[in-house]
Amino acid sequence: MGVTSKESETQAPTDGRTWRQYFAKGDLWVFGYGSLIWKPPPHYGIAPVEWDVQDFGLRASTDHRGTPEQPGRVVTVIERGFWETLDDPLAHHDTSTTRVWGAAYHIPASHASEVHDYLDVREIDGYSVHYTPFHPFTTSSTACNSETSSSDSPPIICMVYIGQPTNPQFLRESARREPQDVAEVISRGVGQSGQNTEYLYLLEKALEGIGFGSADGHVTDLVRRVREIEGVGEASVEEEKAERDVKLSLSEGVRRGKDEELSE
Repeated sequence: MGVTSKESETQAPTDGRTWRQYFAKGDLWVFGYGSLIWKPPPHYGIAPVEWDVQDFGLRASTDHRGTPEQPGRVVTVIERGFWETLDDPLAHHDTSTTRVWGAAYHIPASHASEVHDYLDVREIDGYSVHYTPFHPFTTSSTACNSETSSSDSPPIICMVYIGQPTNPQFLRESARREPQDVAEVISRGVGQSGQNTEYLYLLEKALEGIGFGSADGHVTDLVRRVREIEGVGEASVEEEKAERDVKLSLSEGVRRGKDEELSE
């Protein structure tokens, strides 16, 4: 997934915790995509956000959703400039108005260091940390089926983990990124965190839950292809479970966000 960002050029703190120069109050905002939406960091409040992108990137998963012998497929965020160098099978899609939904997690100052360290362990392998503005999307905007963010909400600067071109698990061969090839790999992938199909259905339901009722077009297309491979019955059972799990996770995030507002 490509992302356009304008990063600040301030000097990094001497202790290496670069996030502190972007959050003067000592708190932390983190952009979550993929598993970070339905498996969020601890001590968070949640806000739906969107930003303009080219496309999402795919990488092999040799642990959580696959094995070294039979890697699965998971999504990753990559910079727009890197995406434009790829022979992407999805490049024909109109990207002038493309948006990708994600979750912005607000971590209070009392837990910011703890959560930052947790995320570095969980996310940093093959990624670099960036800071870029994301646009909040309000419930009222969603209810009106608006195609733009709420104009009275300023962008939120968030820390985001972006995949590095040097990551050996990134799928560089265009044939391996063809939607049907990806769907077939997902349909049979299993890793230490479970089936690869579960990951895809959780991603779809999570994006539906935080957006305006629909996931990214590329994700929806993959779901359709995997359903055809799995068969309607099996896919329906997995999707229903994913929907329940995501609703529970998102409702917990909303509750925490309200509790945080009351405590401020």
